[in-house]
Amino acid sequence: MREIVFDTETTGLDPAQGHRVVEIGAVELLNAIPTGQSFHVYLDPQRDMPEEAFRVHGLSSEFLAGKPEFSAVLPDFLAFVGDAKLVAHNAEFDFRFLNAEFSRAGAPPLEWRRIVDTLALARRKFPGASNSLDALCARFGIDASRRVKHGALLDAEILAEVYAELLGGRQAALMLGAGTRRGADGGAAGEALLTARPAPLAPRLSAQELAAHAVFVASLGEKAVWLQYEEAETAAAR
Repeated sequence: MREIVFDTETTGLDPAQGHRVVEIGAVELLNAIPTGQSFHVYLDPQRDMPEEAFRVHGLSSEFLAGKPEFSAVLPDFLAFVGDAKLVAHNAEFDFRFLNAEFSRAGAPPLEWRRIVDTLALARRKFPGASNSLDALCARFGIDASRRVKHGALLDAEILAEVYAELLGGRQAALMLGAGTRRGADGGAAGEALLTARPAPLAPRLSAQELAAHAVFVASLGEKAVWLQYEEAETAAAR
């Protein structure tokens, strides 16, 4: 399944008050795996940049002057997202802003049924807890140290990792290495060392399954994140 994780930066909080989108960042997922394909633009909002917004994302009027207007990049954005589901954090905010820009450009609005709101997912999973993007990164052990200021593409990349955690996509990687595990009573006395298996298990994948997997990985493109893992595994085996 193809999905697009995206984020926007704006001049303010309400498009009805004339605030505009100034940055869009989006990354492509295929079956919840980043493919390495992304979309990123800065936009000239044709208005001033309030100090409150500048402190959030650091995008000044001087920097944005001369950048394309939203209507100019709309065809490329639509071509990138296609008919994929659109994933965003606090998605109603981005949804309202994008549809306001679509309306200015004379384009049909996005339909809410295409939207996946990770804030809503997090609130169902962790009711009563802080579910900001920074809080979720801390909860899942995701490095957000680069997030000094908000940036649409960086936030989309980080959100893709958070989304995988919210779906349970990284859980299979837990507790597979050497270390300790806690016993049924939960106490330290129940801890036992997890050691390597003395003899490796025989491969359980058939030649047909391996071939199908190779075809799938090839379909992800040359920038697929999966290829980085394969390279790391190859290097570790040398």
